[in-house]
Amino acid sequence: MTIVDLKYGRGNIKFTLPEDIPRAILRSKAQEALPNPKKVILQALRSPIASAPLREKFCPGESVCIIVNDATRVARSEIFLPLLIEEILTAGVREEDIFIIFASGTHRPLNREEMVALVGEEIASRFSLYNHDCRDEEELVFLGCTSFGTPVQINRKAFEADHRILTGSVVHHFFAGFGGGRKALVPGVAGWETIRRNHSLLLDERASTGRLTGNPVHEDLLEAALLAGGDFLLNTVLNEEHEIVQVFAGDMVEAHLAACALVEDINGVKINSLADVVIASCGGYPKDINMYQAHKSLDNAIAALKPGGTVIFLAQCLEGVGSELYEEWVEKGSSLLEMKEILQRNFLLGGHKAYTVARLLQKGTVYLLSDFKPEKSGRLGFISVRNMEEAIAKIYRERRDLFTYIIPQASTTIPRPVG
Repeated sequence: MTIVDLKYGRGNIKFTLPEDIPRAILRSKAQEALPNPKKVILQALRSPIASAPLREKFCPGESVCIIVNDATRVARSEIFLPLLIEEILTAGVREEDIFIIFASGTHRPLNREEMVALVGEEIASRFSLYNHDCRDEEELVFLGCTSFGTPVQINRKAFEADHRILTGSVVHHFFAGFGGGRKALVPGVAGWETIRRNHSLLLDERASTGRLTGNPVHEDLLEAALLAGGDFLLNTVLNEEHEIVQVFAGDMVEAHLAACALVEDINGVKINSLADVVIASCGGYPKDINMYQAHKSLDNAIAALKPGGTVIFLAQCLEGVGSELYEEWVEKGSSLLEMKEILQRNFLLGGHKAYTVARLLQKGTVYLLSDFKPEKSGRLGFISVRNMEEAIAKIYRERRDLFTYIIPQASTTIPRPVG
């Protein structure tokens, strides 16, 4: 018997898979953590891509807004922020003129404990920290429209600062192509309507994982971010243990493209065949904090599945569904066609998640191991299981020759079928 150990929330789940079941493990390319990440961060800040060094971009008396990811993402900002801020201070900017805004987009606000965990105790004690509220019209400024017709509203504090520094990490994104880069501004600190209109472009088939050229979501995001103006970018690339393996800094566009190229090389995993069964973990917290986030891992898992196959999906979903509208649509039992027609008439954030999950569930059967009660899992379209032993018994009871992929980090592992 083979013991498999997968992450689930902040813990792990171990189970055995009978030896006679054919299987393969899909992982990103193994990446060693940087032995001295602080040295590499400083090198990136002082020799950036297509930009002057960070410390040369400021003058005394200017204000600086640093945009940092929220609790649903990991970038290791607690490591790079002290170095980044020290470079800004070296330029003569006063400590009181530097502040941090969390790029929460449409997500819930962060509590103080989460803020401190993201930026570190020292930074939290020295600098002002702000939540972004995408629905607070008083805190938004209108900048114009993109060529796609998206009205661009940005957090007023961020826009009125003399400089905006974008930070975060780069991973694949299921309809924006890649995360990181421009996404710190939009949707990170954008208004609700800006995010809604941009996300409506996901109905275009070109809006897909790992695609930037011709992807309307990405192109719209970039136009909106350029209207807002990102003065400097610092993005990390992390391994499966959330350790820094590379740092990209400099121009918002060029540094991001360089990071995306590395992420595709690391996380794009070529496969010669699709599987009958895929066993996938999101990779633990915060990727499985709720179904709103976890479904991105399901999208990757199903990319490795034969049509009509079966997925065993591990996603704790400690905070539930993650969207009231998503939950409402599920409770109403709206069909995939009904949801698509509604979104085409009037795109609704939250509803788009219900639609994308329903679209995935057309491709196979998904057994879900989570904190949801069985009846809730059922309403969401999944088959609930209490543990891995139950799922394995149900799926392999009659056939043991089902070829199976195990994906320990489905949030970052991108199957790329060959041929």
